[in-house]
Amino acid sequence: MDSTRDPQQDWLADTRTSYDTVAASYTEFVRDLLDRTPYERAMLAVFAEAVRTSGGGPVADLGCGSGRIAAHLHGLGLEVLGIDLSPAMVALARREHPGLDFRVGSMTALDLPDASMAGLVAWYALIHVPDTELDRTLAHFHRVLRPSAPLLLAFHAGAESRLKTEGYGGHPMRLHVHLRDPDALAERLTAAGFAVEARMTLTSAESTHGALVVARRAAA
Repeated sequence: MDSTRDPQQDWLADTRTSYDTVAASYTEFVRDLLDRTPYERAMLAVFAEAVRTSGGGPVADLGCGSGRIAAHLHGLGLEVLGIDLSPAMVALARREHPGLDFRVGSMTALDLPDASMAGLVAWYALIHVPDTELDRTLAHFHRVLRPSAPLLLAFHAGAESRLKTEGYGGHPMRLHVHLRDPDALAERLTAAGFAVEARMTLTSAESTHGALVVARRAAA
């Protein structure tokens, strides 16, 4: 292993390569998780209702993986776009859910017009964004959301970072998993121009110590 590698410089490439490698096995691993996670399903329903009550319109599932959350939101009546860093994941999402729109892209540099989205979801997707990039990422979320539009974040709760070198069927991976404190993340959301409405921690099939935060872009 090259000891001179800078993980802060290489994290995007490492994340893309890792999920390209595990795309098929990851898709099978997460396929039925929502069937076993009633609290998460309830929060997704709350998010869908918030989109409708704020005027409706397109929403984006950021770090969409194989498209399961995008498909669930579509089933709740939303117009959904899925974006993921991994081309292999996007290809799988298109095969799994051929009626939906999936694109390759990065949540750290969203190729979406200002104030174009009626909602954003990042479902266990911020966990690979290092702290040095988090505020810039939240600024992109704020930029592309319409005023009063909702944001739903799901992530692993905690205060550490772990290097993941294997996963999903024993395939090699190299990426960091960043656990985050819900209160600290709420503070960063407030600083980025969001109004935080709810936060909760939970244990489920998604995460042994998961967290959900709901916020809205502050009204203009």
